Amino acid sequence: MKTVGIIGGSGFIGSYVTKNFLEQGFKVKVSSTDITKGEKYAHLKELTNAQNLSIIPLNVENKKQLENFVSDCDIVVHGGTPFQLDFVDAKTELFDPTIKGTENFLAVINSTPSVKKAVLIASVAAYNTNFPLPAGNKSSSDIFSEKDTPFMSEESHPYAQAKFIANTTVNDFIKNHPNLDVEITTVSPVGVFGKSMSQRQDSTSTGLQYLIKNNIAPNPFVQMLFDTDAEMAMVNVKDVAKGIYNAATKKGLHGKNYLLSSESYPISDISLMLNKKEPQHAAKVIYQNGLAERELDLPFVSAQQTLNEYAG
Repeated sequence: MKTVGIIGGSGFIGSYVTKNFLEQGFKVKVSSTDITKGEKYAHLKELTNAQNLSIIPLNVENKKQLENFVSDCDIVVHGGTPFQLDFVDAKTELFDPTIKGTENFLAVINSTPSVKKAVLIASVAAYNTNFPLPAGNKSSSDIFSEKDTPFMSEESHPYAQAKFIANTTVNDFIKNHPNLDVEITTVSPVGVFGKSMSQRQDSTSTGLQYLIKNNIAPNPFVQMLFDTDAEMAMVNVKDVAKGIYNAATKKGLHGKNYLLSSESYPISDISLMLNKKEPQHAAKVIYQNGLAERELDLPFVSAQQTLNEYAG
């Protein structure tokens, strides 16, 4: 039985990743920043093959803890960086855990002989920190793919900037270590939507769906979405988890970074669909998904199906 370590394995995306690996017969280790808060991972203990699941305390900024976590893993998935729109101190809440955590992760997997495959869950921000607004001089209808030059602006949200810098860190590490024993693959989902597996109230992804459904803007970023009726690319959380599993179990994907995306709609249409009403515009595919479809064997479900799942 192979062992996979999933950093962030009880979160919105991570829970589905954990589910997939358990169902495929893996021994699964999931990290927890605070193991005393059992409500954050209780839903995982109800999964099929949960007897093969263990919950391990881990702070990704603590290199020794990280070494212990991955020491017996064949595969490691890193999805443990914070996704939050509200913050007090961007450095300590976003930049440090994202960038330092990524640096630690790369160093540790490089020095752990058992680890043969690592998958990092990045973000569309690794390609465009202005998301869901267009990158640079592009318009809202211009397509974007893995072939485009990544765009970063210091005016973008600090979360997006941190994810961009972390992805640059990964690329530089791969370039500077041409003879790695571990294969490193990255996935970059657009806006991740769908139904949560847990009852947690602290998920930014499910929280954003609630805000859009009910036209609530508690911060400038969400207000901007409504004011501009931003065209947002979406992807189903189950498709993201499937892409991560496939990236982790297929060989020959070293150094690749895959955009995971389905369709784009204006925020006004997303709100309509979350309220089980028909959209006013046709779907667009702005962020191209052909590379992931081909190389990760990943058909993407429609945005409308995804939003229906959340709405129940």
